[in-house]
Amino acid sequence: MKIEKLHCPNPVMDSEVITLGHGSGGLLTNRLLDSKVFEILKNEFLEKADDAAEFQLEGKTIMSTDSFVISPIFFPGGNIGELAVNGTVNDVAMCGGIPKYLSLSFVLEEGLAMEEFEKILQGIKVACDRSDVKVITGDTKVVDKGKGDKIFVNTTGIGELHPESNLSYNRIKPGDSVILSGEMANHGIAILSVREGLEFDTDLESDTVNLNHLVRKMLDHFGDKIKFMRDPTRGGLSSALNEVAQKTQLGIDIVEERIPVKRQVRAACEMLGLDPLYVANEGIFML
Repeated sequence: MKIEKLHCPNPVMDSEVITLGHGSGGLLTNRLLDSKVFEILKNEFLEKADDAAEFQLEGKTIMSTDSFVISPIFFPGGNIGELAVNGTVNDVAMCGGIPKYLSLSFVLEEGLAMEEFEKILQGIKVACDRSDVKVITGDTKVVDKGKGDKIFVNTTGIGELHPESNLSYNRIKPGDSVILSGEMANHGIAILSVREGLEFDTDLESDTVNLNHLVRKMLDHFGDKIKFMRDPTRGGLSSALNEVAQKTQLGIDIVEERIPVKRQVRAACEMLGLDPLYVANEGIFML
């Protein structure tokens, strides 16, 4: 009987794509975290490399969590990483919070290009710096090829409640005005333009941006004169207004010609049979 010596091959340390080994919890996982995640997002919390983060907040706390699944993961004006940070920061801000910290978790699909993952991390870094928030804990998992859509991102945002905030459906009364901070449907149509191969006379980009600094200034100045805020993301402005109407049992008069919509966005919506007031936004709010 012939006995052969068996041995496991050494892992490829400098792979150009995500492999299942990057999710094993071993050497490749540590290398991925150290050379990519921790290196790009480094701060005093991540330097400890603990399974949890210790931090302190003053007063009441606001927390929001969200998961981001989008195709394509890169789009005009941003990528899924920026979108995840901005979306969660804005959710905290819409509740009257001052965002401070984020948890950040990835589900990576085997075969995702390492270069793409690094670009997403760079986008997260830029969005965190603009929002003045820090990633303090997180997790990374890898699934087999074909069982994901390149990358899924989960974030949880934590912040302090603004001392002048008093936001509630219950405070909305007949005669109140609805104010919009910007143009409708830019994000949703920017995504669809890539997905459907549409071209426009001028570049159309997602409006994904953090809103927390603007919201904080408004709360500093107007305080509890602001009764309610919402960022009309999935479902667009109409869905957000319908939610308010349902909760308050009040009707809302919409002056459609005063709702700002770019010419290219309106044309694309007509082409695709969409109503721009139902298309997703990422960088505006209504109050």
